[in-house]
Amino acid sequence: MHHHGYAWVGEKKTFDRESVRRPPGQAPAATSEQEVHDRYREAVAAFPTADLPPVQTAHWLMKPPSLIRGTWEEPKEAGEWLGLQLAEFAPRFASEQDREATRLVLLAKSAVERLTWGGDVSLGHYLKGTVFHSVALVTCSPNRTDPLLPCPVRQARA
Repeated sequence: MHHHGYAWVGEKKTFDRESVRRPPGQAPAATSEQEVHDRYREAVAAFPTADLPPVQTAHWLMKPPSLIRGTWEEPKEAGEWLGLQLAEFAPRFASEQDREATRLVLLAKSAVERLTWGGDVSLGHYLKGTVFHSVALVTCSPNRTDPLLPCPVRQARA
């Protein structure tokens, strides 16, 4: 078992485009048949390569290996990376509470605990303005949420 790290920063309105954040066939309920077709076409075209965080954290494993920001065998190492990501962006967090150092340390510690038992971690913070920061750690080989998802690194080497 190992862990992959992913990060994304962008406009909140882009993050809100759910059809691009869901794999084809998993679009939310639509109001018309045309809307279903439009969402499906958008998901087929955009989901596989879009760097947007997927709605389900495990679905990062369906994305290209080029989006992986780091890979670690040990949960502690992955948690350290998460802590660095949070510390880097904390001065820009919109919420003063989210910037508190103790809270950031506790988030990283909690992430290590979750990774230890095979869970995934996904955090998001509004930054000043209309920007959103998303960071995730995904357990691979196997993933607890979806054990059938192949590891993107192993696919790239094959």
